[in-house]
Amino acid sequence: MSKLQPPPLTLLDKYRGDDFQAVYTANVTVNGGEVQHGRASGVARSDDGALQVELRLPTELDGPGGGTNPEQLFAAGYAACFHGVLSLLALKAGVMLRDVEVKASVSFGRDPVDGLHALTAHVHVHLPGLDKAAAQELVRNAERLCPYAKMTRQGIHSVVTVNDPI
Repeated sequence: MSKLQPPPLTLLDKYRGDDFQAVYTANVTVNGGEVQHGRASGVARSDDGALQVELRLPTELDGPGGGTNPEQLFAAGYAACFHGVLSLLALKAGVMLRDVEVKASVSFGRDPVDGLHALTAHVHVHLPGLDKAAAQELVRNAERLCPYAKMTRQGIHSVVTVNDPI
């Protein structure tokens, strides 16, 4: 097995163009479940087979637990993305990071604006060995570059479609 290499620093280069330019697209399908409700139960699978997880409503929402849920998946993606951006920025700056930890907490709850549901996210970064000013600068820069952080601040372009019935 070859040693894992960091992605190219060119990912930090600014893009100048008129339209969104996809570099990678993940495709995940959710289906099945005892109650035919992917939120409560079912399976989430990526088209490349790298991801396959059982979905279960958490016990806090009167579910059975014993599987993952959308909030955990979102928190995992957010933490992983932020961790990756921190690592790339440190590499570019010649800063050696050790034992970096990024914890993302995503809460599902009631939205006081419309009375329905919303998510909140909190990201906590642990950068041992860096002085506070350097750590804060690195985190601020990562927050500007991380697509998950950007999405939570600015929103995301989203298109929802329905297939024609067969």
